[in-house]
Amino acid sequence: MQPRPEATGMTAERLFGFHHAFDHPVVLWITLGIGALLALTPAAVFTLTATKIAAPPLGAELWRRYLSWLVIAPLLVVPVLLGAAWTIGAVTVFSLLCFREYARATGLFRERTITLTVVLGIFAVNLAALDHWYGLFVALFPLFVGLITVITIFHDRPQGFIQRVALAVFAFMLFGCALSHLGYMANDWDYRPRLLLVLLAVQMNDVFAYIAGKSLGRRKLAPNTSPSKTLAGALGAAVLTTALVLALGPYAFHGTVVARTGHLVLLGLIMSIVGQLGDLTLSSIKRDLGIKDMAATIPGHGGFLDRFNSLLFVAPAVFHYVSYFVGFGLDQPKRIITG
Repeated sequence: MQPRPEATGMTAERLFGFHHAFDHPVVLWITLGIGALLALTPAAVFTLTATKIAAPPLGAELWRRYLSWLVIAPLLVVPVLLGAAWTIGAVTVFSLLCFREYARATGLFRERTITLTVVLGIFAVNLAALDHWYGLFVALFPLFVGLITVITIFHDRPQGFIQRVALAVFAFMLFGCALSHLGYMANDWDYRPRLLLVLLAVQMNDVFAYIAGKSLGRRKLAPNTSPSKTLAGALGAAVLTTALVLALGPYAFHGTVVARTGHLVLLGLIMSIVGQLGDLTLSSIKRDLGIKDMAATIPGHGGFLDRFNSLLFVAPAVFHYVSYFVGFGLDQPKRIITG
C-alpha cells in the first residue's frame, strides 16, 4: 500500500503527482520488466531467424510485432505513471480513436448527428470518471442510449433507423461505457499497480495465446471467426495469464481480500477468458464487414481497435469484480469538479 498524503493534497497528488509513479514496487517491476523485454527481444528474434527455428514468414511477423510494441508499450505505461488525470485523458483519446476506426469501418461516420452524440457520450462518461462521480458515471449509459435513439427522429428518415441506432448504441457501449472503466480505476490512490497489472495481463494474454497456439495448436477454436486461434492457444493463455496474476497480484492488492489465492486465480481467469472473448467479438465484426483489420495505424497489428480489443470486456469485468470486494477510491474525495 502506498503512503498517502494529507487529504487536502491527496486529489492533486493522485491526478498529477508523477513523482509518486514508483512508490509501489509492482509499478517499478512491471516498468523494468517491459523495458527489459523490449531490449532483449531483438536478440531473441534474430537468433530464431538466423538458426532457421523461425521460418522467414514467422520471422517477419515477429519483427512486425516487436516494432508495434515499441509504439504500444509507451502508450500504455507513460500516462499511468504521470498521474490519474493523464490516465483518464489517455483512455478518452484511446476510446475516441477506437470509435473513429469503428465508425469508418461500419459506415456510421456518414451519420454525423448520431456520431457526434456518441462522441459527446464518450467525453461525458470519462468526465464523470475524472470527477469521481459514480452515480453519474452509471447513469450516463441509459441516458445516452435514449439520446442516441431519439436524436435523429426529426430527420424523418425511418429507413435504416434500426441499423444506425444499433451501430451507435453498440459503439457507445464498447468505447464509451466499457473502456471508461479503465479510467475510473484511477480514482483509487493505489491505482497504478492494479491498472498496470490489468494492462500487462491482458496484453501478455495475447502473447501467451500466440505462443501456445503456434507451439501446440491443432484444433481450431472458432475457424470461421478467427482461423488462427486454437483451443491450445486459449488454454495456454488462461494458464499463463493466471500464473502472472498470481505472481504479481499479492503485491498489487496487498492488504485487501483480493490478494488471496482464490480471488487471484478467478481474476486471472476473468482477464484471460473475457479478453479472448473481446478479441473474438472484434473478429466477428471484421468478418461480418469483410475486412482483415479495422485500420492500419500500428505496423503489423492494424488499428488501435485491432490491438486493444481484449480490453473492451476486461475493463468492466475486472472493475466490478474488484469493486465488489474492495471498491475503487472509497477513501478519495468525490465529485472533485462538480462538488
